[in-house]
Amino acid sequence: MSAITRTQARTRTTELLPHTGEPVLLQGWLHAVRRLGALTFAILRDGWGTAQIVIDTGTGTPIELPELESIIQVEGIATATPQAPNGVEIHAPNITVLEPVAERPPVLLSKREVKAALVTQLDHAVTVNRHPTRRAVYRLAAGAMGAFRGYLTGQGFTEIQTPKFVASATESGANVFAVDYFGRPAYLAQSPQFYKQIMVGVFERVFEVGPVFRAEPHDTIRHLSEYVSLDVELGFIDNHFTVMGVLRDLLAHIFGTLASHHAADLELAGAAVPTVPAAIPHIHFAEAQEWIYRTHGIDVRGEPDLSPQDERWLGEWARTEHGSDFLFVSGYPMAKRPFYTHPDPARPAYSNSFDLLFRGIELVTGGQRLHRYADYLAALESRGLSPAPFETYLEAFRYGMPPHGGFAIGLERLLMQLTGASNLRLTTLFPRDLNRLAP
Repeated sequence: MSAITRTQARTRTTELLPHTGEPVLLQGWLHAVRRLGALTFAILRDGWGTAQIVIDTGTGTPIELPELESIIQVEGIATATPQAPNGVEIHAPNITVLEPVAERPPVLLSKREVKAALVTQLDHAVTVNRHPTRRAVYRLAAGAMGAFRGYLTGQGFTEIQTPKFVASATESGANVFAVDYFGRPAYLAQSPQFYKQIMVGVFERVFEVGPVFRAEPHDTIRHLSEYVSLDVELGFIDNHFTVMGVLRDLLAHIFGTLASHHAADLELAGAAVPTVPAAIPHIHFAEAQEWIYRTHGIDVRGEPDLSPQDERWLGEWARTEHGSDFLFVSGYPMAKRPFYTHPDPARPAYSNSFDLLFRGIELVTGGQRLHRYADYLAALESRGLSPAPFETYLEAFRYGMPPHGGFAIGLERLLMQLTGASNLRLTTLFPRDLNRLAP
């Protein structure tokens, strides 16, 4: 292909309105073509949006358009047209084919929605991700991560990056991917939990955005083997309620940022931004089980965790009784929580931990951690675990750690609940699950 010669600066499709009446240069993909009598309407798609190109075939030499998804360059006049995308379309175009394609893509991208089965979308994600509605989801993901970083940095948190190869499993050995690390056993990190706690001893307040890996043999709409975790840990807390307050304010900032800066992406993705209450409703785990028994006649009392159905019922209750898309459930049984979880001093069988439900599904898990070395030794012994694999982790507590706690937000779950996606796999670019390692 010959080198591109530009007579003017390239304009993005989302920047056309200020250039109304002026010559512009656009570059992108030929997204769609529609013919109406003597007029042909071509849609150019770039990395930000679409623009309509009006070709008058009744005058002059007919313009031969290439196959859809070919790379084109368009020079023309930006003309105000209320019914056109963004209120502007391109007239008197000069169209140059920069790179033709050999054949049409396996999934038609010009439709308003992706019309293909889930497995087809995932098999051809390299192409399907180009669709405006799919791209909007990932722009929302980027916006959420940016807002997460921005808010916490402004609150005195330090961003860290922790190892993804680890010598021992964070959650005591279950559900981990074992790898050969130069002849030694190692694991892909289930979470940055140990390291972010250690770094509280350095920075007091830390966060991380990064992948985590769970070797859980789940094939459900809400589980992935690799996902993005938004992790937070902070020191000098009173208890888990301090942590819950930080989480509430953080979520309000994230959703507020998406509403103010990503309106177009929200509309394309069909996402309804929730209002985060000033005080998110709260219910204790034991109280929640009693309510389920009284209301639905299902005796889940004594169960160590909430089922997906339990979460949906509680989400409906929060919406009906409190008008909230969110609900804190605190005090999960210690038997269900990891060994580093701080017990409730008043009810030692229950923990100073919580889950945050968002529209009836668990979005966040967090709580207060143990911070005394002797308490860690006792907790490990009570679970029949040797301190040896956790030696470097425990060192931080041997030399003094403040009361601390934190949480982790699953980015893909946040997007799934925000957009109403039917499957978590539709909220990540290239999902990894029980059966999928490609593309």
